[in-house]
Amino acid sequence: MIGPERDIAGAFLLVYAGLFPVVNPLGAAPMFLSLTRDAAGDDRNKLALSVAINSFLLLLGAMLFGSYILQFFGVTIPAVRVAGGALVAFMRWNLLNGGDRPTAESSPEIGPSRVAHDSFYPLTLPLTVGPGSISVALTIGAHHANRTDTAHVVLVLCSALLGLLALALTIYLTYRFASPLARCLGSAGVNVLVRLSAFILVCIGVQIAWGGLTELIGSLHDASLPNLQGTALLAL
Repeated sequence: MIGPERDIAGAFLLVYAGLFPVVNPLGAAPMFLSLTRDAAGDDRNKLALSVAINSFLLLLGAMLFGSYILQFFGVTIPAVRVAGGALVAFMRWNLLNGGDRPTAESSPEIGPSRVAHDSFYPLTLPLTVGPGSISVALTIGAHHANRTDTAHVVLVLCSALLGLLALALTIYLTYRFASPLARCLGSAGVNVLVRLSAFILVCIGVQIAWGGLTELIGSLHDASLPNLQGTALLAL
């Protein structure tokens, strides 16, 4: 039982620890608070719950069905990692330099009648769940889809589901208590947290893109080997 238990625990940690730095609810909390500053306290709490539910469903769909959708369109996982990582690095680089920071003029006014709409865009996508986290979820789902033991796959997927639930709970609690967190940190502390999280996400985006690019280069190298061997045989 050591092997299955290790795989089940590893699936939970892989989902939670793999997605948490990319989703980064702590770094997104000040931006969530800025975008919802015109909402009442109860409405902001409803938004936090809606964002957590939307994030869970979006990441779950990417994990379960993302690889099949990509196969239908002929897109490979390494290509998604390159595109997603580059986009994450570019967006967070703009935020790091102050070009994408929410301001009073650009922040939408959120009223009670718009809670359901604004909980998805822009609060869920792309603020909380962006292309980087979707590409990571796709990679995790593709990794588990290669298993052949049905019972083992079900247990591992249930463990991964618990990891997503834990991540959604973390998102909810972080957004739910974003206002007390901002008051404790102050404006300078919030600015430092946003810049630091943006820098970390730039590094994560570069790492995701580099991993995908390495896989693409490796696949091209592996594909060129038979041609080189055939050419050498013809020369002989």
